[in-house]
Amino acid sequence: MAVDRKATFSSDEIEAHLSAHLPHWRYEDGWIRRTYRTNSWKGTLMVINAVGHLAEAAWHHPDLTASYAWVEVRLMSHDAKGITVRDFALAAKIEEVVQWQPGLEADAPLEGTPQNDLRFSYVKYD
Repeated sequence: MAVDRKATFSSDEIEAHLSAHLPHWRYEDGWIRRTYRTNSWKGTLMVINAVGHLAEAAWHHPDLTASYAWVEVRLMSHDAKGITVRDFALAAKIEEVVQWQPGLEADAPLEGTPQNDLRFSYVKYD
């Protein structure tokens, strides 16, 4: 059975989905939102570019607000006038990519950016 990509969710359904699957996201003023903290303008730009790539590939575009050390991502399906499966799917992919931390497992081939040296660290991981 095909998924109706334009069917919207109620406030209670949205809150339940966020709580279960996207705990760092919140529902506010008709949008699902997430603020990513960074260590610098470089990190902010990297997050914006990652989100931009995912949004363009998905053909579903969030609203972004940014400052020196943070990026807010806001998702809502304008054509459906509410939150749809597309918003949850893109939020999950953004969360996966932006919060990815190489080097967490033993003997990991990718070590990740040094978090104790601000010249190199960029995302403040949750």
